[in-house]
Amino acid sequence: MIPKSDDRAEVYKILNPQIEMLISDETDLVANQANIVAAIRQAFGFFWVGFYWVKENELVLGPFQGPIACTRIAFHRGVCGHAYTTRQSVLVPDVEQFPGHIACSSASKSEVVIPIFNRERTKVVGVLDVDSDRLNDFSEIDLIGLEAIIKLLEKKL
Repeated sequence: MIPKSDDRAEVYKILNPQIEMLISDETDLVANQANIVAAIRQAFGFFWVGFYWVKENELVLGPFQGPIACTRIAFHRGVCGHAYTTRQSVLVPDVEQFPGHIACSSASKSEVVIPIFNRERTKVVGVLDVDSDRLNDFSEIDLIGLEAIIKLLEKKL
């Protein structure tokens, strides 16, 4: 059950334990990713929510919800590549102002990307990418909430 509220901190507080329950007994990574992106998109109505995973020396599209997306992203390109190379979450209020932004969709206006680490936290193995069709749609609350969700997934890697 996902509450209808404009208070994102409250929604994350309720959503995160539900995601933990969804993935706790499931061993299939694709199934867990699919449920995570569906839950995030359902909870907040974001334009696009999805995963990219390190494969063949680039980021390759994984499970997502939203319109058709870029299939492959070079490590040094766009917001996803920046999160991968810096090993840090990235919040972009206006994607048009981000140097090297990749426009998979012209409807995307703001973006947040969270790196995903291997179990030992020694390398980035993927990223969670969340796009909004509204400018300045993300805040520190989203960073904290999404990072907590990714920590749940990282335990399953």
